[in-house]
Amino acid sequence: MGIIAWIILGLFAGAIARAVIPGRTEPGGCIGTTAVGILGALIGGFIASALDIGEIDDFFDLGTWLIAIGGSVILLLIIRAIAR
Repeated sequence: MGIIAWIILGLFAGAIARAVIPGRTEPGGCIGTTAVGILGALIGGFIASALDIGEIDDFFDLGTWLIAIGGSVILLLIIRAIAR
């Protein structure tokens, strides 16, 4: 995937992760959401590859989106745990 695809995937994955996890929304706006999504996608891809359950391949692949959203949720939970 190209850099633009990673940014778009990160934006949507981060937004979905913030919608899934209840609670106070952290400041950061669109850039913070995109950063959480991109880093979460990388974390999700690393975990999925290490466990041999999938990998981030194509932009329109459902597995790619689920891995990116799952990684974003994990990262968001870690950020909230550290912020407390």
